Amino acid sequence: MPFATCNDATLYYEEIGSGDPLLLVSGQGGDHHGWDGLREDFAGRYRVITFDHRGTGQSDKPREPAYSTRGFAADAIALLDHLEIERAHCYGISMGGRICQWLGIDHGGRVGALVLGCTTPGNAHGVMRPAEVNAYMANRPSDPEEAMRFLAAQMVSPQWLAAHPEYAERMRERARNPIPAFAQKLHYQASEGHDTWDLLPAIKAPVLVIHGTDDNINPTANAPLLAARIPGAELVLIDGGRHGYFIEFRDEASAAVLDFLGRHPLH
Repeated sequence: MPFATCNDATLYYEEIGSGDPLLLVSGQGGDHHGWDGLREDFAGRYRVITFDHRGTGQSDKPREPAYSTRGFAADAIALLDHLEIERAHCYGISMGGRICQWLGIDHGGRVGALVLGCTTPGNAHGVMRPAEVNAYMANRPSDPEEAMRFLAAQMVSPQWLAAHPEYAERMRERARNPIPAFAQKLHYQASEGHDTWDLLPAIKAPVLVIHGTDDNINPTANAPLLAARIPGAELVLIDGGRHGYFIEFRDEASAAVLDFLGRHPLH
């Protein structure tokens, strides 16, 4: 199985497809499985790389040093180094979008186009999620069925969930096999500690901000804030999309991302 030493942790990764490299960056507490069924949308045109963040999946799960979105970005660059990739497009979801902000700020020469999905600039200047949703995010339910019901309701509409029982079962399986509680807490703290507001105008890469209109985990109002803060950024809102806009409205969302990436080739 492929592993890469990234700073002080060994990370698991996978690759499919061919073409310009595209790094897909999962959200809080997420591993490469967050892109299952979606990465294939890009593999016809791109060399798609998914990986397990430190603390998740098959990657190392150190308790220290403190996790941060900036540190996760450094891990991503170390993975590109391991793969001998000079520059890559990057698409991040939720906390992955926060990580991609740091990729553009700290490692601009290493990135092509950036896609910031359902994310925020941080709580200091962004729009915070409702208190009841945040309470669940801070202390995930220990009962797998309760955890599944909460997260599924945030990700997709009830109608879509009812029509796709296989999705509920995947969510249920994840809830039965969570990452260690300490790692979930470290991921939550990293995501909550994110703040790139002052540095966002320094991003030179082409940026697409994409968000569902019905997102409660990262409220939709964050999307225009980000797009206005980053010079030249484009904004796409997926009507009816919740935090899992890329799942329920996969065809529309993937098409928008592919169109954007296609207009900004690496070479």
